[in-house]
Amino acid sequence: MAEMRILSPTAILGYGFPLESLNRGLRDEPDVIAVDAGSTDPGPYYLGEGVPFVSEEAVERDLYHLLRASLERGVPLVIGSAGGAGAGPHVDWALRILGRAAERLGARIRVGVIRSDVSREALVERIRGGAYSEAVAGSGLPPLSEELVRGSVRIVAQVGVEPFARLLGEGVDVVVGGRSVDVAPFAALPWLRGFDKGLAVHIAKILECGALAAEPGSGSDGMMGILRRGEFEVYPLSPARKATVESVAEHALYERADPFREYVPGGYADLSNASYEPAGEGRVIVRGSRWVPLERRLVKLEGARLAGHRYIVVAGSRDPGFIGRLDSLVGKALRTVESLVGAGDYRVYFRVYGRNGVMGPREPSPEPGHEVGLVFEVVSASKMRAKTVAGLVRSTLLHLGWEGRKTTAGNLAFPFSPSDIYAGRVYEWSIWHLIEEGDPLENARLEIVGAG
Repeated sequence: MAEMRILSPTAILGYGFPLESLNRGLRDEPDVIAVDAGSTDPGPYYLGEGVPFVSEEAVERDLYHLLRASLERGVPLVIGSAGGAGAGPHVDWALRILGRAAERLGARIRVGVIRSDVSREALVERIRGGAYSEAVAGSGLPPLSEELVRGSVRIVAQVGVEPFARLLGEGVDVVVGGRSVDVAPFAALPWLRGFDKGLAVHIAKILECGALAAEPGSGSDGMMGILRRGEFEVYPLSPARKATVESVAEHALYERADPFREYVPGGYADLSNASYEPAGEGRVIVRGSRWVPLERRLVKLEGARLAGHRYIVVAGSRDPGFIGRLDSLVGKALRTVESLVGAGDYRVYFRVYGRNGVMGPREPSPEPGHEVGLVFEVVSASKMRAKTVAGLVRSTLLHLGWEGRKTTAGNLAFPFSPSDIYAGRVYEWSIWHLIEEGDPLENARLEIVGAG
């Protein structure tokens, strides 16, 4: 096979795409349609709660059109990190939607399923057996322990390319993968067909974000990649966008501290000698990426634990006296609340928008404006305690006085009623660790099911 064409319709399943772009890509005869469906960017809540971070309606719309395109062209549809977090409930949710899409199309399909949930008991046994593991740099987590494992609601492994390739080798129509590295759905068929692994991972890195590596970039539009022997070519599916040397090369920086290494379990694509050339008509050709295998095969584990319940309050102020004394007034309000309810079983967090609200202490230009937006949250294991503390912090800060205050009507303006908003259960990352695996399928359970 001299070349392989990979169609990426959107950055995440459920983010949408123009049908004109999809149809334009289909006219270029792709060999596979691949799409990522998950991310840890929205935080640990979705893994812990077992719910998706995109709407069912949006995913059903996308899946219907992608399955139709897949069946009409006779090419596989490959989905990674189904349902957002890629745990069992997310995979089951995606399979139900896929089944409805197949029924609407009057089709009966074979679906390869990858489940990457990790058993707490099995992981504890591995830890007791001395399995090598380490916390991901910058996670701030302690070494992997029985306490972390048993305290986690759900744990998933971010599996690599091989489970997807194995199922594609079985000739399935669709692969629905649990939690996986973002590039896996895109690199799987190239690996199966013997293309260079380094080039395959590099092109997958670009395609997994849809048209984000184009100008203007978009996560709700598509990109086509053509993988050849020794090079690959990428171009957006919309005529309103173009790929440039800058936009494609800069994408190596996306979500990466090291732009020259794109890791997957078992190795990485070395991009340090990659070259980028314009190919006309908004296309770019890339050469020079190479595969570097690693002696130790590491897979990332992600686990979420319940931290409590959250109430939030949103308010604003444009009183210069209040803004100028904000830190001291917040401190005084917290001390007042602590004197009323005690301390220790709740946490209060303040964010001041208009003054370091986005970057916090890392803000390089801390210049406040004429008003501030104030968001504070209270987290406690007790829902009632969280509500009580939120109401007390809000009412105390609202009426707190200071020298020179000109009105007693209130220090804050509230855009919402009720002002104290229950934001549900709160989860935090408990496991964000690399662990050694002996086999590419060690953390992946494969099955083939029918749908439609």
